[in-house]
Amino acid sequence: MSGRHAGGRQGGARQDGGQQSDGRPGGSRQSSGRQSNGRQSNGGQASEWPRDPQAGRPRLLVRPLLAIAIVFVAVVAVTVLIVNAGHGSSGDPAASRQPAGTRPASSRPPASDPAATRSHPAGTPRPSVSTPAGQAADPLGTQAAEYLGTRQGTVMAAVYDLRTGQTWTLGSGPPQDEASIVKLDILETLLSQQPAGGGLTSSDQALAQQMIEDSDNDAATDLWDAAGGAAGIRTYNSAAGLAQTTPSPCVVCTGFPWPGWGLTTTVPADQLSLLREVVEPSRLLSAADRSYVLGLMENVTESQRWGVSGGVPATATVALKNGWLPLNDADTDWQVNSIGWVSGAGRDYLAAVVTTGDPTEQYGIDTVSGLSAMVWNQLG
Repeated sequence: MSGRHAGGRQGGARQDGGQQSDGRPGGSRQSSGRQSNGRQSNGGQASEWPRDPQAGRPRLLVRPLLAIAIVFVAVVAVTVLIVNAGHGSSGDPAASRQPAGTRPASSRPPASDPAATRSHPAGTPRPSVSTPAGQAADPLGTQAAEYLGTRQGTVMAAVYDLRTGQTWTLGSGPPQDEASIVKLDILETLLSQQPAGGGLTSSDQALAQQMIEDSDNDAATDLWDAAGGAAGIRTYNSAAGLAQTTPSPCVVCTGFPWPGWGLTTTVPADQLSLLREVVEPSRLLSAADRSYVLGLMENVTESQRWGVSGGVPATATVALKNGWLPLNDADTDWQVNSIGWVSGAGRDYLAAVVTTGDPTEQYGIDTVSGLSAMVWNQLG
């Protein structure tokens, strides 16, 4: 039932591609129409207008009217040319008013559609309807549910995203046995009981290191007693907001060969509350206490660095505590749990997974690690 956790550390607006109008000035053109060269009469010479042979007098009305009509048509044509030149080739009056070298104003979407007016930088994918901007997609969604559908046993999980404040849960059922993840609860309870500004004694520090880093059961029993046993744990849990965690009433339990504190029952959501006490500012634990706990959880023995660390690269920080416990003499019914904090590569979250009914210890470890890898990938 002892167990170590995985503890890898980590150590101007886009230009519109469309062409704009050439911005030629729209000033008026000079008309190229010719002026009449009216010839002067030379003394007694006849006028240039031919005479009407029938009337015996010059055709003074027909040709002047024709000339006036031609001049009128020319004036209209020149006017049309001037107007078109002023408006530019686009036919858009606004285009001629756009300063040269600037991007033409695009049409605005209807004011009645708020989403249409929201800015999306070029190259940035729009968030889906189910995932508002600034929020993460559900890491315990369809893919995780389908995966657990292929696994034996009963699995319950919860994830809390420290960036967005979102919480997701998966699975349901009664509270499950904690096994060695209860050791985090023991340590937090003991630290909360110390005088302000104080800390654990050197002997208790040695026990705490063995309990968390090596998952030593004897050390855990000593510190369980030092924290006040079930009553002390219950008091701390109430202050921390754990609503469905019940400390075991016995350390030596009839018919059970392991320390009874491992039969404390819990749900993943309560384990997230415990983790938040050490990862976020707390009224129950000092900053020094929280740093101390995380330091131990980040340094569990190598063989116990499985669980919520599944799929997490070595460059990320992982602080965890695992638990495993055979529930029958034949070792065919295992409780396998993992809780912890994972941070790195743009992710920062807490995770808790409890499983029961696993046919072997390794089977349960594989289930927890597989689910944890999905969580890491989904939150990326």
